[in-house]
Amino acid sequence: QVQLVESGGGLVQAGGSLRLSCAASGRTFGRHFMGWFRQAPGKEREFVAGISWSGVSTYYADSVKGRFIISRDNGKNLMSLQMNILKPEDTAVYYCAAAQVVGRVQEASNYDYWGQGTQVTVSS
Repeated sequence: QVQLVESGGGLVQAGGSLRLSCAASGRTFGRHFMGWFRQAPGKEREFVAGISWSGVSTYYADSVKGRFIISRDNGKNLMSLQMNILKPEDTAVYYCAAAQVVGRVQEASNYDYWGQGTQVTVSS
């Protein structure tokens, strides 16, 4: 069992930066593939970024590639998402998620555990 809690969301102007954190409970955090998803009002939840259990492999949606950086610290049970050059279209609730076995990393249905989400609002 893994419990996830996101933090770090807020209001920022376009072009600014935010750093989201996902704190995990449980001793098996290091064995889970981790991901960030987001959901804007009226839209489906979409994949943002993912990271393998070792941190060696990372994956990004095309819309955030080059602007966002995902990382993890298994010793601290912590995952982060550094978001730079933010755009109004990045406005959404951001969720972290954990998967014991992941096939296609972009598929939300592959993830077993979810946090409650943190709001990110980017003003123009």
